[in-house]
Amino acid sequence: MSRKLMPYAIAVALASSPAIEVRAQEVPRSGLSAEQEVEDKEAKTLAGLVVTAQKREEALQDVPIMVTALSDQIIRDTGVRDVKDVQVLVPGLTVSSTQSEVQTVARIRGIGTVGDNAGLESSVGVVIDGIYRPRNGVGFGDLGEIERIEVLKGPQGTVFGKNTSAGVINVITKRPHYITQVEGEITAGNYNALGVSGSLNMPVSDMAAFRVYAAKRKRDGYLDVHTGAGPRTEHEDTDQNFHSLRGQFLLEPTDNLDITFIGDFTSREENCCAGVTTVRGPTAAIIDALATDSGVAPVADPFAREAWSNRSTEQDIKDKGVAMQVDWITPWFGGAELTSITGWRDWEAINGLDFDFSSADLLYREANPDESLTAFETLSQEFRFTGSTDKVDWMVGLFYSDEDLTRHDSYRIGAGYEPYLSTAVLGQLAARLPPGVVNMANAAAFYSQATGRPFGTVFAGLGADDDYEQNAKSTAIFTNNTWHATDALDLTLGLRYTREEKTLDSVYSNPNGSPGCSALLTNPTRAAQALAARGAPAAAIPAMVPQVVAFGCLPWANVRHNGRDTHQEREEKEWSGTLKAAYRFNEQVMVYASGARGYKAGGFNLDRVQSSDGLSSGTAGIVPVNDTSFPAEFVDSYELGTKTTWADGNLLLNATLFHQEYSDFQLNSFLGTSFVVRSIPELISKGIDTEVLYQTRLEGLSLQGGVVYADTRYGDDPLPDADLARLPGSRASFAPYWSATASVTYEWDFTDTLMGRFNIGGKYMSDYNTGSDLDPEKLQDAYTVVNARVGIGASNRRWSVEAWALNLTDEDYMQVGFDAPLQTGSWNAFLGAPRTYGMTLRVLY
Repeated sequence: MSRKLMPYAIAVALASSPAIEVRAQEVPRSGLSAEQEVEDKEAKTLAGLVVTAQKREEALQDVPIMVTALSDQIIRDTGVRDVKDVQVLVPGLTVSSTQSEVQTVARIRGIGTVGDNAGLESSVGVVIDGIYRPRNGVGFGDLGEIERIEVLKGPQGTVFGKNTSAGVINVITKRPHYITQVEGEITAGNYNALGVSGSLNMPVSDMAAFRVYAAKRKRDGYLDVHTGAGPRTEHEDTDQNFHSLRGQFLLEPTDNLDITFIGDFTSREENCCAGVTTVRGPTAAIIDALATDSGVAPVADPFAREAWSNRSTEQDIKDKGVAMQVDWITPWFGGAELTSITGWRDWEAINGLDFDFSSADLLYREANPDESLTAFETLSQEFRFTGSTDKVDWMVGLFYSDEDLTRHDSYRIGAGYEPYLSTAVLGQLAARLPPGVVNMANAAAFYSQATGRPFGTVFAGLGADDDYEQNAKSTAIFTNNTWHATDALDLTLGLRYTREEKTLDSVYSNPNGSPGCSALLTNPTRAAQALAARGAPAAAIPAMVPQVVAFGCLPWANVRHNGRDTHQEREEKEWSGTLKAAYRFNEQVMVYASGARGYKAGGFNLDRVQSSDGLSSGTAGIVPVNDTSFPAEFVDSYELGTKTTWADGNLLLNATLFHQEYSDFQLNSFLGTSFVVRSIPELISKGIDTEVLYQTRLEGLSLQGGVVYADTRYGDDPLPDADLARLPGSRASFAPYWSATASVTYEWDFTDTLMGRFNIGGKYMSDYNTGSDLDPEKLQDAYTVVNARVGIGASNRRWSVEAWALNLTDEDYMQVGFDAPLQTGSWNAFLGAPRTYGMTLRVLY
């Protein structure tokens, strides 16, 4: 079926469902179903926690995988709205964003995608209601009503497929049920935050029900922006403005057949993300001179939360999709279950960007779809056939996906670019000679003199306008089987064969003709004459001219890219799998050992790439690279763990030792003139991962937490690039030694009709570097983020009022540190959120 027809086909299926008279049902006084009321009164034990880590329902303590399972209540208590918020509850999970919320990356145990390029696939997979999201940023929207979230650590490719080499974040939203129920929420907080959401659950008959959820949230930005001479008019950044709608329809025509239809739509129209200055370097004075205000921060004080940006960072993100899941308990093989999950998703993001992160007008991208667009359209289909006998739990499956990725990328050159580059480059060359040798008078005119072009015409206008069209087709067959060798010993074997085909068509254009670069390449002697006229010694000039040309032919100004049209193809056929042995000594203690082979697909760098020799392996240069492909990434993982249950099922203590060896680790790095993907020969992550869940003897008091120690570092082999010289033998970026979480919840009754609830949770991270090149200026010191919530409400949960705070102690930390573009010696950062607080009213009917 054509992917264009898929949403309509599912819509027709929805519309053609039998129209059955709605039958009113009496709702218990609590607003809960009768079954829910009984469960609410029963003493629950943690030993009964159920997860779907192996795509079948199993008790958490029986699964030989390190899984952090988060219930809907703890998700609500800690203010989780999207997958990014989950990191405060999961030790070893780090999530960060850079130039926009689109470029959001999750890492587990220090392993994740390194780079902002859409051509790089995810190391941590995000799966929502059984549908895989093609990149982390595509899955980071409002999740709506969540049933639970499972974070699976380590390679999960056997069951969840490629691009889960570091783990999986598996999100399950609430399904429809057969009790009419209305829920509502209104939230207000600082930064003028205001959010409203509501849901309606209603039965259509005794075999059909639907659920609808909608939300709207707004908030002012965390950053104050100095806009200089504009044209930017927004004086705040990192604001929030989105609305979301999700609908589900459940049809159960027989006791053995469930069909669920899901449709959702999210729109975000925000401003994100400006950077702040962490180190003010020598080029800052040039920026200041070209701006009507200070250009960049006069003094590096990042947590004053002031940014400088004269161009818009407007982002417009649209995410929509439909899905259909069919679960049929067949009459075959003792009631084996056949599951079909069909999904179609369409996601696009338009994002303006001020590349120089200053209020001088140097380099920027307009927020329009012709010049700034990243879009994914994905059709996926999975079939699973699952069954059990007395001795074997078995599963076989097929998976197919067809993904179109479109990227429109551009660079516009502002009026300040030419004088800035002229002054900065001439100053850099002059610094190699004794002071006063090179005449720096009217340095802003240097490139005009070096090219013979009038000042203001050397670099101007739309410098680069590129289009990328990538198609990826993935087909896989998989199986995962557990043999109950004895009453105590289980052996699990899983295998997956994946075939991946990718094609990329790239069209490059320089609409302004790149007059500066063209003049330099045509007549480099003019640059030599310009240097000589400024007093540069004749012996030094031959070494200076190539640098003048190189800076004049940076990717967005390099005439050699103009008119290029390339086609690339690659195919991968890979096996991945797992072998596990689990031995249960008694009801309290289970130990397991596992080995797994994980796989992350190779791909293409969707960027202007240039090097010294026209090869991606080359050093910095101006020769365009046609072959921008990079190989697949692999991991061999080994774990030795235990899961233990104590206190009559109310205390779970779990731990695992892990050792993960990655080969051809994909690293996207900036090599002075362009971004290239390097395959790092070796990256090893090893350590211990622990978790505790405790439902105490004091009624209403529970604890959840964990500690991860991970030593994640690159191999010792030297790398060819000077910019990556710090990597061999060093800890990887975003890889703290220690990561710990803790959450305490207490619920009590004030009266027969009034109850209280309190939750406080936090996450500690030891120091780590946030840069792919491990510059010391990008080091983040150890920090702790604490969230808290306290509320009162009706004992029947009809209403509640809560006061909450996120980042309660107002901890200062940065998400990512980065080199200030074009500003040697300066560094910027994208910051973590400050303290936010407010009140929430919830109602349930």
